[in-house]
Amino acid sequence: FTSNTSLAHYCRDNGLLLHIHRAMHAVIDRQKNHGIHFRVLAKALRMSGGDHIHSGTVVGKLEGEREITLGFVDLLRDDFIEKDRSRGIYFTQDWVSLPGVLPVASGGIHVWHMPALT
Repeated sequence: FTSNTSLAHYCRDNGLLLHIHRAMHAVIDRQKNHGIHFRVLAKALRMSGGDHIHSGTVVGKLEGEREITLGFVDLLRDDFIEKDRSRGIYFTQDWVSLPGVLPVASGGIHVWHMPALT
């Protein structure tokens, strides 16, 4: 995460956007007995200065539970999020002036998935 923050500063100084790829996330967040939920990774990547991130969706290769996925998408974008355990948000989060991150759908999404995404 330290190198990500340094890269984010470089991008800001040079007018570039920083895309955060989700590569190797499964090693960290898909383990049932250990690991870190993607919600925690998403917060850390927001704090480290990313502009957009592969957030996964409710269908496709990076699928997850609908309400949980929508919960961490809100954590990426919004300035203030109320506690909502049904969406995996365990406490109220006020990001104050920290910029949001644009969630990017990825992982095998194609036109036939559109009805499930609306």
